[in-house]
Amino acid sequence: MSRSPRFMSSHTGGCPRQGRAPGSLPMVSERIGILGGTFDPIHSAHIAAATAVRDALKLDRVVLIPAGDPWQKRGKVIADAQARLEMARLAVEGIDGLEVSDIEVLSSEPSVTADTLEALAREGREFFLILGADAVVNMPSWRRLDETRDFATIVVVEREGESASPPGEGWRVEHIKIGRFDVSSSLIRERLGQGLSIDGLVPAPTAHYIQEHGLYTQPQ
Repeated sequence: MSRSPRFMSSHTGGCPRQGRAPGSLPMVSERIGILGGTFDPIHSAHIAAATAVRDALKLDRVVLIPAGDPWQKRGKVIADAQARLEMARLAVEGIDGLEVSDIEVLSSEPSVTADTLEALAREGREFFLILGADAVVNMPSWRRLDETRDFATIVVVEREGESASPPGEGWRVEHIKIGRFDVSSSLIRERLGQGLSIDGLVPAPTAHYIQEHGLYTQPQ
């Protein structure tokens, strides 16, 4: 039996549909950040970006969404989708306003941002799609790019010296500056493959899961 996608946290349910008079404007009752990624593995900079955007834009919550089938990275992903989902869930545990959704992991289709936003859309929800500057540069290769513009405001998280904007016109855009983090998923995999410590690079519960399941032990 298939399961319905859900947000995985102590937050109870989604926003109910709000009744409104014909022709009136929808009332925004929930501002939701969306941070998607392969999260192979999730690391401290992901969490820092999510919390920085949450605070700067006064979002009700930020939902992290591990890609089930990251079609642009096929052949490059190390951990399976369920492991990446669990690592993300452990990483946000106990952090106010951060949660994880399994919507893309449960899907049998390639992970496409517009598909995910469309599936999560409810009346009264306003989405803020959180992207690093490098991801913004890659946006022209996205599937259903034009529809993505209709579903969300783009939040570009920029480190010192970085600057990027979505391609074309008509986007709603916010720019958030954060400090530089010398950490990446590839660096973590490399260190683990060499038997080096990843203390401080990933949240402790995630690091424990990685060690317990022997992930990323092969040299990169």
